[in-house]
Amino acid sequence: MIYRPAYVDKIMAYADTPFVKVLSGVRRCGKSTILKMVAEKLRERGIADEHILTYNLDSLQYEGMTAKMFYNEVKDKLPPNGKTYLFLDEIQEITDWEKAVNSFMTDFDVDLYVTGSNSRMMSSEISTYLTGRYVGFRIFPLSFAEYLTFRNEYGTTENPHSEFARYLRYGGFPAIHLQEYTTDEAYTIVKDIYNSTIFTDIVKRGQIRKVDQLERIVKFAFDNIGRTFSAASISKYLKSERRTIDNETVYSYLSKLESAFILHRCSRFDLQGKELLKTQEKFYVCDSAMKYSVLGYTPDSVAAMLENVVYLELLRRGYDVTIGQLASGEIDFVATKQENKLYVQVTQKIEREETLEREYGRLLDIKDNYPKYVLRTDEFAGGNYKGIKTMHVADFLLSDAY
Repeated sequence: MIYRPAYVDKIMAYADTPFVKVLSGVRRCGKSTILKMVAEKLRERGIADEHILTYNLDSLQYEGMTAKMFYNEVKDKLPPNGKTYLFLDEIQEITDWEKAVNSFMTDFDVDLYVTGSNSRMMSSEISTYLTGRYVGFRIFPLSFAEYLTFRNEYGTTENPHSEFARYLRYGGFPAIHLQEYTTDEAYTIVKDIYNSTIFTDIVKRGQIRKVDQLERIVKFAFDNIGRTFSAASISKYLKSERRTIDNETVYSYLSKLESAFILHRCSRFDLQGKELLKTQEKFYVCDSAMKYSVLGYTPDSVAAMLENVVYLELLRRGYDVTIGQLASGEIDFVATKQENKLYVQVTQKIEREETLEREYGRLLDIKDNYPKYVLRTDEFAGGNYKGIKTMHVADFLLSDAY
């Protein structure tokens, strides 16, 4: 196992507290492995194996099991004395799982860790089920820094700028970085993750009958990463293909894709009016390889995926991220975390004067003293322009400065 301290250390800070530790994220992003890492940390603290119980609830062994049945199963295996550390992987597979979790917390001396991959593990749902009794951790596929750690362990690495091009194309699902795969082999693995998520977490659970409609909406969203669009624009697109769908159904499908952690919605924020705008949001995909496994890789998609990678990194670091709206145009990202804020523009290259004026000019229109960045992929990316920091995207992803 490659240690992922960005998550393990945060989770361990809540060990032995009266909160359920809830890890959520897209399938195969590494939640189960992180649970094993936390269990190993507990063993290093002297916790005996008999006081650490782990259940993989994705197993056929637990299919159809209710909360009551599972409660009785666990109760009979709890040691009679001392605290038990209980790890429940893919807890959503247990019907009414929240009843079992609440009962474990009430009836026994346990420290509880759970993972989940679908809509019932979203924060809005968990807060209803476990009011005031949980702390949530959003798990993502590998960051660029984590990817480099995997490459050092299992492969051969070049300089970070060269490796970044590979990371952008192969994405961050841990399974495809455990050995050297060809691009086709890697995308086959990720396409299987996509299919299992679509058909298990969305179609089956959401009882969706028109699967082809859902898949067309997925492809439209993937093809428009980094662009603003609305349900109406998707409806119009489908009508052009002689497929009728109403806006409400489109919104429902997009919400289900968010709930399964395939898509992330990014709202626009009016920087002058200081308010969130309710229309023309952008969507980003959970991992670049997810898009490429479905639509195929094309060089003209790189600019949008650069945005996608930066957006996910800001989320990993705990920022709330919006698109900044100015009279002069958009700021790609406005990222806030408590009293901290930063503004980010992402561009592939700056080869013409008008591109420079567009990318830097909008940031210069913001009259505050928070950090401002223009991120690029050309080797001349560096330095400072009128107080705006210029960095290579790879250097930004590896930086501790924000």
